[in-house]
Amino acid sequence: MLAAHYAGNRTMTVGEAEPSPPGPGQVQIAVAYNGICGTDLHILSGHMDARVDTPAVIGHEMSGIIAALGDGVEGWDLGDPVTVMPLAWDGTCPACLAGNSHICQNLDFVGIDSPGALQSRWNVDAGLLVRLPATLSLQHAALVEPTAVAVHDVRRAELEPGQKAVVIGGGPIGVLIAAVARSFGGDVVMIELDPKRRKAIADLGYTVLDPLEDTVAWVEAWTGGAGADVVFEVSGAAAAVLGAVDYAKVRGTLVVVAIHPEPRPVNLQRVFWRELRLLGARVYQRDDFDTAVALLDTGAIPADALITKTVPLRDIQAAFDALTGGEAMKILIDVQAGQE
Repeated sequence: MLAAHYAGNRTMTVGEAEPSPPGPGQVQIAVAYNGICGTDLHILSGHMDARVDTPAVIGHEMSGIIAALGDGVEGWDLGDPVTVMPLAWDGTCPACLAGNSHICQNLDFVGIDSPGALQSRWNVDAGLLVRLPATLSLQHAALVEPTAVAVHDVRRAELEPGQKAVVIGGGPIGVLIAAVARSFGGDVVMIELDPKRRKAIADLGYTVLDPLEDTVAWVEAWTGGAGADVVFEVSGAAAAVLGAVDYAKVRGTLVVVAIHPEPRPVNLQRVFWRELRLLGARVYQRDDFDTAVALLDTGAIPADALITKTVPLRDIQAAFDALTGGEAMKILIDVQAGQE
């Protein structure tokens, strides 16, 4: 089989690997598609080298078909379409005992801390599987994991129908947050610097602003001078973090979604003055995955618009380079293409 590895120094390699049978309690998945996300780009850039051993098979946004069952696995059959919730927790740390196992203090994020889905045969614990409906294409199903991220972000914000939300950053997660917020009844505006992305977002029917213009004044006019109920910071840019609180109403909520590789300045005076609520939103819980599957299956998520192109596994370096250069929104890797 073929497998892709992060080899360090901004390099992905592809080579033959010997598949192993699934162990007890595991299933083997014939991985169909794997999406490349911002976390993968952070890995490629070397920001996570202290955490990721090289060479490492990464990848966690995926879909596939069950190809083999390990001993003791029940409730699953060969050929079942699945995705994976790639979180393994210890169940014993203070976070787990407090009911927050998805952010376990010793969390194994599968595809980062342990081998991931950029391989044609992937063995995972059956408890990580998420069932997919037959009506959902495997290409669209590769977006379940990032959609679950967006669902979790919107739920963390406690966004209510009719409330106004500002999404800073028009990448894939930003668009998914906007789509989920809209499906939950929110009124959404997006802010994005790149003109190509602004056009793509506008084509999806969203109002999108250029941050080089007076966006604070626009939001104040939009909200009758109050400010937005919720602000999602998804861009990861230092200037965006510093200015994000300026969009929020009194007792509004700022949700930090982006991964920041280093500390950022925050306007705590504004947080104090308006009694703002500042929240982090990381990964997801099981019901976020179930909701994500339903949203994709009903067409509430603009999956086709998000997927720029699909390329074979052997072209993965070019795919990473294209995403790093801002040439695509979301690239899917066809993991089975070229397999013998």
